[in-house]
This record gives sequence, structure tokens and C-alpha cells, in this order.
Amino acid sequence: MKKPTLVFLLTSLLTMSAQAKDPATGASTFTVYDAYLSPQQEGEEEDSAPKGVEPKSTPPFTPREQRKSRGHGQIRFNRELSRAFVDVEIAGLNPADIVMFHIHCGPPGMLGPILVDLGTFGDLKKAFVNNKLTIEIANKDVKFASMYPKALKLPESCPAELGIAGVQVKTIAGMEALARKGALYFNLHTKAHTFYGEMRGQVYPGG
Repeated sequence: MKKPTLVFLLTSLLTMSAQAKDPATGASTFTVYDAYLSPQQEGEEEDSAPKGVEPKSTPPFTPREQRKSRGHGQIRFNRELSRAFVDVEIAGLNPADIVMFHIHCGPPGMLGPILVDLGTFGDLKKAFVNNKLTIEIANKDVKFASMYPKALKLPESCPAELGIAGVQVKTIAGMEALARKGALYFNLHTKAHTFYGEMRGQVYPGG
């Protein structure tokens, strides 16, 4: 390549205008994460729940391998990280039996603290229309919903970095960071499977 041509190309690159995008697209474009819920992802059988602690399940319990419940959940974070949209569809389960539904933080197979309590948005039994649920989440919804006894020594919220206590997730941005690490999961609880849960779904990048 001739020297004058090279100089021209370098000059052109240096004088190009910045390729910034329209800020408005940050609210309307999304990063998507998926979870398939199944009883097999629950860490324990319900009859092995600690004795004398809340919440208590109502027997009879059904072993994980015998449950027909399944689900799919999707979390869409807008790119400016001001909102998250949750869409869930369930099958093999009567919504009237649902008592709680949460998004937790934690690795597969372990109980983790609650990051978003989906039950605070309304009666879950009525919120599932044709077995489908849609919820919009903002920063104010990212918090710990007390459920576990103090004896279990679980943190009171989700750590911004797993394994590092003291810095807690309080924003949609922090929630998305945990999702990116595979450290979020859905847990749906029913009357018969209240402590560990009816079915669980680890959240991973998808869509």
C-alpha cells in the first residue's frame, strides 16, 4: 500500500464521528435469559425438610421423579437495566395449589436467598391466566423476602459477587449480573411442596 493512501485511511478513521446509538433504544432492546423448571432440580425431597420450621408443607408429598409439573420461565432485561420482564408458563400443575413463587440467587441444587418475591405482585392463583404469568420488575422489587429461619444462617439478600458478603444486590443491573453467571433460579412452591418447592429452574443465557 502506498504511503499517501495509508495516511489518508488513518486520517479518515481518526476524524470519523463517534458511533453512539440512540439512547432511547436502551429501554426497548433486551438481553434474554431462560429457565426450564422441573422437580428434579429441587435439592431435596420435601419430607426431608427441617422439622419445626416454616413454611410447612401439607402431606402427602410426591417424590420428585413422580411429579408431572413442568415450566418455562424467561427474564428479559432491557439494555439500560431499568426494568426486567418475567414471562412464565406452567404445565401439569393446578395454579390453585401455588402458595409462593420466587426468583432466588444461588448455584444449582442449593437453597439461596430470595431476590424477587413474585407473590407481592398479586394473588398467584389468579395471576396465572391460562397457566401463564407476566410480571414487570423494577429496582424497588429487588429485595429479600423473609422466609427462612435464622438457624439456617442464610444471608439476608443476594451478594453482588457470590462468596463475598456485605455487598448486596439492590438493582436490576445487579440481578442481570447474577443471571449472567448462572446464579439465579426460579422456585415455585405448592401446598404439598412448600419448603423446598414443587419445581425449580436455573436461569441461563438464552433467547
